[in-house]
Amino acid sequence: MEQRRNRITVITMAIFLLTVSLLCWFKGSDKYSEAERRYLKDLPELSWNTVMNGKFMSEFESYTQDQFPGRDALRGLKSGMALYVFAGMDNNDLYYRDGYIGKIEYPYKPEAIAHATKVFTSVADKYLKDTDCKVYYSIIPDKGYFLAEENGYLAMDYALLEEEFCAGMDGMTYIDLFDVMELDDFYQTDTHWRQEKLPEVAGVIANAMGKELNAEYECIALDEPFYGVYHGQLALPVAGETLYYLNNEELVGCYVYDYTNAQEIAIYDMDKANGADPYEIYLSGPLSLITIENPSADTDAELIVFRDSFGSSIVPLLVEEYEKITLVDIRYIYSGVLGNYIEFEDQDVLFLYSTLVLNNSETLK
Repeated sequence: MEQRRNRITVITMAIFLLTVSLLCWFKGSDKYSEAERRYLKDLPELSWNTVMNGKFMSEFESYTQDQFPGRDALRGLKSGMALYVFAGMDNNDLYYRDGYIGKIEYPYKPEAIAHATKVFTSVADKYLKDTDCKVYYSIIPDKGYFLAEENGYLAMDYALLEEEFCAGMDGMTYIDLFDVMELDDFYQTDTHWRQEKLPEVAGVIANAMGKELNAEYECIALDEPFYGVYHGQLALPVAGETLYYLNNEELVGCYVYDYTNAQEIAIYDMDKANGADPYEIYLSGPLSLITIENPSADTDAELIVFRDSFGSSIVPLLVEEYEKITLVDIRYIYSGVLGNYIEFEDQDVLFLYSTLVLNNSETLK
């Protein structure tokens, strides 16, 4: 009887391994994971050199993990087991609390803040010194500021980040957003803030720069539910959300130019609504240099915004007070060449960055 059980176990395992091997062999390689929004590893090159130096086996291991059949279902099973069966606090630094998916952003990195302030002050010294530009800066708190610590998760020291960042931005005017934001301003499944919640935040920024916002907007919902980047990464069956955008005749009449691709674009790129990341409807996503010209403006004032992806959804709400707004993302364009594209004279200049980028500022150039 014992021998029979052992034989059944061996045969069952052999059938399982053979089935999985055949599935892996015939399934083919997927190029991109829609759920995780990243490119997957492809089969590495097999050669004498890559085998001998260990590169093939190292990359092959990553390849098999990325291309395993039913990978997304197994990722969801792993998350569910980690969080609900074994009562873990998180799964790969992702957690689900109060209806929100968050990610542990820890620790605070003072060297990253030092790098960010170095880049920003070098921009100010190179382009803004001896001009009539008025320079402002602001910090956008990430979702963890409202969610992590009160639920028992490690969180970066936001107060120290704010203190040391402000100390490094000497000579510029700080606009504090920490007290005018709340958890409800963020998507439940994504990193970003919700545009329909931002008119008050935009008003605070505008008032600090001597402007006043009075525009009214139509709040328009996308037809399909929005699943943010954390949704795919956590792989749990969390419900989708509604993504809204704010529009009016003034925004529709704006002329927007994308210097990255040398083409005119819209304030809201509806082609992105059904893409991998619908948040990219706001100013077409991650573009290095954009200008917005407002022919309806009652002023000739100009604004230059150094920004990350959070800026895409709030900058349209500042349009009514400016004839021209220039958006610069120095994660994708070297700050040393900006003089070739922008003439710095007497504009308002705003450095507007999230804590997520500031605490990982190696992307700033």
